[in-house]
Amino acid sequence: MSKPLSQAMSASQWTLLLTLSLLWGASFFLFAVALRDLPPLTVVWMRVAIAASLLWAVVWLQGVVLPRRPLVWMAFLLMGLLNNAIPFSLIAWGQTHIPSALASILNATTPLWTVLVAGLFLADERFSVARISGVICGVAGVAVMIGGALSLHTTHLPGQLAVIGAAFAYAIAAVFGRRFGRWGLSPLLVAAGMTSASTLELLPVVLIIDAPFSLPMPGWPSLMSVLVLGVVSTAVAYILYFRLLATAVAHRLLHRARSGRDQHRAGDIAGAGLGDRAGRRGAR
Repeated sequence: MSKPLSQAMSASQWTLLLTLSLLWGASFFLFAVALRDLPPLTVVWMRVAIAASLLWAVVWLQGVVLPRRPLVWMAFLLMGLLNNAIPFSLIAWGQTHIPSALASILNATTPLWTVLVAGLFLADERFSVARISGVICGVAGVAVMIGGALSLHTTHLPGQLAVIGAAFAYAIAAVFGRRFGRWGLSPLLVAAGMTSASTLELLPVVLIIDAPFSLPMPGWPSLMSVLVLGVVSTAVAYILYFRLLATAVAHRLLHRARSGRDQHRAGDIAGAGLGDRAGRRGAR
């Protein structure tokens, strides 16, 4: 049974949340660097493939018992779509049209969507005056952070909508992912299963759209960025993510981890350090 909404998070959970926000926040900068030499879907596929390989190695070393129920593996496939394949691809593609700093701020709408999705589908997170007020304040906060950066110009709008769509996918994944804690699955196993599922789901799409084997050899900065994306911002981050998701309510977790100031700071570093253009295809 999941813990009630009113239960306070422990000091160790707050520490993990801070670490998680830093790891996820850095991904916007790393994406911006990788996109200099590689197309978006290829970056995403390499990210999840590297993470899956590392996670299964750790699963094997720790002797984690694999689930036998087909329902669990089907859940991995759906979670791979909701928490990896769809949002990673939308964010990577979006960053070819908008600066990384704006992408990180738009991704901060995740907790707002999570409150709405959780309120509709989770019995212990129904809507309340306090929660609705929080959503309104959150929308206002995001609007203030965006300022004049949001554009309705046809050149930028698709990228903005893509990142917002990724935030909505993350929200659905946060609610759906709570079942793994109830099933008593190891966070390590869930992370490995999910990244493996997204690797398989993305492979035919990448081969058809990007034809990666015909691309020129990318530079070392791009390759190292993809490696860090896979190992640190995905493999390590998802172990922390599912451990927290098993013990913390969905909207509280996502609010702190995906919209924390550390993540915005990472996006600002990407935007400033790369001249707000490295995250765009045109900067290649």
